[in-house]
Amino acid sequence: MSYAKLELQKLVPGYAKNGHAAEAVELFKILAMKKDMEPDSITLRAAILACAQVGSLDLARWMNDYVTISDCRNHVFVKTTLIDMYAKCGSLELAREVFNRIHDKDVVVWSAMIVGYGLHGCGEEAIDLYYEMRQAEVRPNDVTFLGLLMACKNSGLVKEGWKLFHSMKDYDIEPLHQHYACVVDLLGRVGYLAEAYKFIVRMPIEPGITVWGALLSACKVHHHLQMGEYAAAKLFKIDPYYTGQYVQLSNLYAAARMWDQVDEIRKLMKERGLSKNFGYSLIEINGKPEVFRAGDSSHPRSEEIRKELVDLERKLKEAGFFPDSGSNLHDLSSEDILESLCNHSERLAIAYGLISTPSGSTLRVVKNLRACVNCHSAIKLISQITNRKIIVRDSNRFHHFEDGVCSCGDYW
Repeated sequence: MSYAKLELQKLVPGYAKNGHAAEAVELFKILAMKKDMEPDSITLRAAILACAQVGSLDLARWMNDYVTISDCRNHVFVKTTLIDMYAKCGSLELAREVFNRIHDKDVVVWSAMIVGYGLHGCGEEAIDLYYEMRQAEVRPNDVTFLGLLMACKNSGLVKEGWKLFHSMKDYDIEPLHQHYACVVDLLGRVGYLAEAYKFIVRMPIEPGITVWGALLSACKVHHHLQMGEYAAAKLFKIDPYYTGQYVQLSNLYAAARMWDQVDEIRKLMKERGLSKNFGYSLIEINGKPEVFRAGDSSHPRSEEIRKELVDLERKLKEAGFFPDSGSNLHDLSSEDILESLCNHSERLAIAYGLISTPSGSTLRVVKNLRACVNCHSAIKLISQITNRKIIVRDSNRFHHFEDGVCSCGDYW
């Protein structure tokens, strides 16, 4: 396929902005291979952002190598995008290396690294960096505080997060919906549901989907049915066709073993033409990305993957693991529950990684949905059983599994 330089420089940002990250990267590679087609800084930045969306560390390293020989290598905003890319591809160490090499750091550079720490749930590191930023006399902005609040909520640092939120007024920064949602999440995850509700009621702006969604999610975690139903009602009023609240409310009812209500939610979704997003997970082996969907048996090594899953299932049972059946699995037998969970996309990706890489090497998986409780518990044990470090990026954050423990502290 032949493209002119101008076409490529328009197509790469276009694909990246519209959710076609892999296609954007492939087009950029065509551009990068042609000596007479040096991309401009806008195209380069779009390609870096696309790499971040894909989540491949190998691809991120390739992109970084390309940047170092390009005419845009000294552009601060390109380097800033590299920080974001490395953080989203699972390497805070490489993100910090890029950050440390930037001499004249502005608020965007500092904020990119703070957001990276937030994504990985490194609350203390994010706060320490914030105080370094203040010592450097760089004024924070709304993105800085969003990263800090994200870091606090992902680490359970309630007092610190509360203090930081209220310090926004010291810089004349008006909180946005995302900041309020972080605070609700921060309070709700540790069980301060009444405080979270009061916080929402006192908000100076109308709470939206992110705010009520954070409360509903917390209600599911802490089995608060009445408040969860109230939050869901608010969400249905704002957008009756947003799938998220149906899934969350269904999970809340399932946790309470209210199977009739679970079935009602399913019927309502069907009547409105809604369906859950299909889960998929990506793992890269020897530079080649492999995508798995739940229940996928189309892979050329499907039989080997299946044998590995059976072996892992046996070892998990021996280690005392058995899944909780309260997650929309009420209509399955105990054997079928195990079968269903073992076929979740992240479990398939991990099994493939185990049979495809040397013993002891790290596995990196990118998942488009939030990791379920059962898979999260299983992967902790798998990391211990196999003596592997397993890094999973789900739709919320990063999880670093090692020696039977997750970096999130089961707080996600």
